[in-house]
Amino acid sequence: MTLIDTHCHLDFERFDEDRDEVVVRATAVGVQRIIVPALDLQNCETVLALTERYEGVYAAVGVHPNSSADWQDGWIGALREMAQAEKVVAIGEIGLDYYWDDVPKPVQHRALGQQLELAAALGLPVIIHNREASGDVLALLRESPLAFRENAGVLHSFSADWETAVAALDMGFHLGFTGPVTFKKAVELRQIAVKAPLDRILVETDAPFLTPQPYRGKRNEPAYVRFVAERIAAERGLDTAVFAQHTTENAQRLFGVMRDT
Repeated sequence: MTLIDTHCHLDFERFDEDRDEVVVRATAVGVQRIIVPALDLQNCETVLALTERYEGVYAAVGVHPNSSADWQDGWIGALREMAQAEKVVAIGEIGLDYYWDDVPKPVQHRALGQQLELAAALGLPVIIHNREASGDVLALLRESPLAFRENAGVLHSFSADWETAVAALDMGFHLGFTGPVTFKKAVELRQIAVKAPLDRILVETDAPFLTPQPYRGKRNEPAYVRFVAERIAAERGLDTAVFAQHTTENAQRLFGVMRDT
């Protein structure tokens, strides 16, 4: 079985004691590629260093909405430069977060809008963070030059409703599913994972967060992406290996990451 974890914060401190072992465990269960998105400019450098350390690790560079309080237009130049690195496959993690309300909405909108324009100019997909901001996320995506482009990006850790899913899919975006799709009460989310086109689904961990069953409550890691794949495959009536292969091909097509170097 071949899998790609398209969203994992492998750089976080919670992996400092056993990062090498985490990567080995992922490889052992068929996770051949891991995409690590950045959260701010300094973090971009850390993430890029991981791509040099591990053959199967790729990066996205960007400024997360909760890191955008001091947003400066000049940051786009720094992101453009870092995006030239060989193993950068996306602009992200970018988006809107209205749950924490740490950053004024106009600032979040400016940061997201400029990073969407950067991604379009560079021909890169985007990794979108959306927390309680679906309407504005969709509006900004629709206004961006990425709208209706093939392989525009992914709504990471999708948790919105079916109407939001349809709008994103119509604009050319993929849906990324994480551990919550395995939770007992996540009936609506599983229904979305069943109805979404098979060629637009990605599987993610968002590790160290959102750990799936049966390890819920413990630290998440890339090897556990298989539990996400298993649950969605079962809901769709597919063999897990077949479903996993589809999500791997989707990730390869969207991000350009290949199984063989």
